[in-house]
Amino acid sequence: MPTPLTPDQLQALGYLSTCSVANAIETFETRLRNEGFCGRGVRAVFPQQKPVVGYAATVKIRCSSPPPEGHNYLEHTDWWSEIQKQPGPRIVVIEDVDSQFGLGALVGEVHANILKSLGCVGVVTNGAVRDLPALEAIGFAAFASRIAVSHAYAHIVELGTPVEIAGLKIESGDLLHGDCHGVISIPAKIAAEVPAVAVRMMARDKEVISLCKPDGNVEDLRSAIRKFRSAPV
Repeated sequence: MPTPLTPDQLQALGYLSTCSVANAIETFETRLRNEGFCGRGVRAVFPQQKPVVGYAATVKIRCSSPPPEGHNYLEHTDWWSEIQKQPGPRIVVIEDVDSQFGLGALVGEVHANILKSLGCVGVVTNGAVRDLPALEAIGFAAFASRIAVSHAYAHIVELGTPVEIAGLKIESGDLLHGDCHGVISIPAKIAAEVPAVAVRMMARDKEVISLCKPDGNVEDLRSAIRKFRSAPV
């Protein structure tokens, strides 16, 4: 496992938007530009919240089918230990593997409070979350495809295995960044360098934007665009 980032490095990432993080990652050419982020279907439930950064702790769940016996599945508390294997801060990543994903929600008021006590800052799922006012009140970030009324028959079927959320393949320990735009993974080998590159790119963007005036010179704008595209970051 790669060495976790320092608190200062994590804080620097937390000041950035996912868009700025994506722009910076592109300059390293470590992956294709159409990879590494959640696609359509997963959105920020609380888009006004600040960006969150954390290491993934993965689980797979099902919600649609009742247990063979009794009314409820047994509480699967082993996942709390699995979560604590990852460095903090942590983001729980839940793949709902039902064909009708999002019918029920594993994370609501109770589980959000449990997860927060375990050092988690949010949840990412292709399924659903619920109890939104309670989650928002404790500052627990949520990225999901649906909002659910019930937990239905939510239960964990796998712990710590690779998952896929809206096209993004995630393994436990992957570094994730999320905000109002969505969720992106940050390759471990460049994570420490991303903030500095992002800040330099944002400064360049501001220079270009400063030329965007009703009475501005279009040729100056073209020149600035050519300059920034050809110059190293």
